[in-house]
Amino acid sequence: MRLARATAAMLVPLTAAMLAVTACAPGSTAHRAGASAAAAPQELTYDVRPLLKPAKKYFGVSRAAAPHSMKLVDDYAKLVGKRPNLVAYYAAWGDGFDATGVRNAWNSGALAVVSWEPQSLSLTKIADGKSDDYIEKYAEATRRLNLPTVISFADEMNGDWEKWGITETTPKEYVRAWRHIHDIFEDVGATNVIWAWSPNIIEPGSHTDLSPFYPGDNYCDWVGLIGYFTDWDPHTFDGLFGPTVTEVRRYSKKPMIVLETGVMPGRRRASHVRALFDGVSAAPDIIGFAWFDYKKRYDWRLSVNPDGLAEFRRLAADRLYGFDVRGVR
Repeated sequence: MRLARATAAMLVPLTAAMLAVTACAPGSTAHRAGASAAAAPQELTYDVRPLLKPAKKYFGVSRAAAPHSMKLVDDYAKLVGKRPNLVAYYAAWGDGFDATGVRNAWNSGALAVVSWEPQSLSLTKIADGKSDDYIEKYAEATRRLNLPTVISFADEMNGDWEKWGITETTPKEYVRAWRHIHDIFEDVGATNVIWAWSPNIIEPGSHTDLSPFYPGDNYCDWVGLIGYFTDWDPHTFDGLFGPTVTEVRRYSKKPMIVLETGVMPGRRRASHVRALFDGVSAAPDIIGFAWFDYKKRYDWRLSVNPDGLAEFRRLAADRLYGFDVRGVR
């Protein structure tokens, strides 16, 4: 279940200035296979394919105000002894594309991951085109910036704690909304987006079918797992994440990434940190993780537990974790 993450670390007004952001020079001029040619010929979109399954693991974090402000990311890098190369943040439906934040992350060697949360409009209305002007402007701003950006739309859709979850909508409407948004991005040529489908992990011991929620391999690049180590759940990586990995592998071979995770403070924190690193390290198809470094209901911040922090620093020093995303071609 959701363990009280922040609903939106930074709200970005939908302004003309933000939407008219100047394009940055791309690191590659290749389109993804099958990409739309809507972009002007001189603005070929950044080729994100090399970033989909890199040789090393992503080492990510989510902290307040980042990446619009990178101060707390800089502080986190000093705390753990390594600079994150994935910075996750939360945005509400209606917020403008945070070009400044995406550029800030990129300039530090990191990808920005936006968890785009449709709290103000139903998935049915989105799928029916009620927000098309907004989506088109957002997609156009993303294309013009022309830097790799990860979008995780309406994550944890298989839970009952979100407005777009199972008590408010159906898997069919979720998939319809996802595909509609994706198609608009393709139509405007915003193929520099990495699409991360991000369910909450299946409750340990259950056999929940996630396939009705899956938009399909043509609409997703990553499977972004969301799950936390707690005192009452399994204390191993396979015990916690294994049922979800097994379930998703029935219908998709897309790379997986633990897009939101943390460890409950207490006597088990160091061993759970070790379980997280060991599990991600051992799985060739799990390409990294992002730590939720907030105090929300429980204190997930690494700084509050010296033993857990020491273990995290020790394991993060492994060269398998972290790389400058700007150098991946």
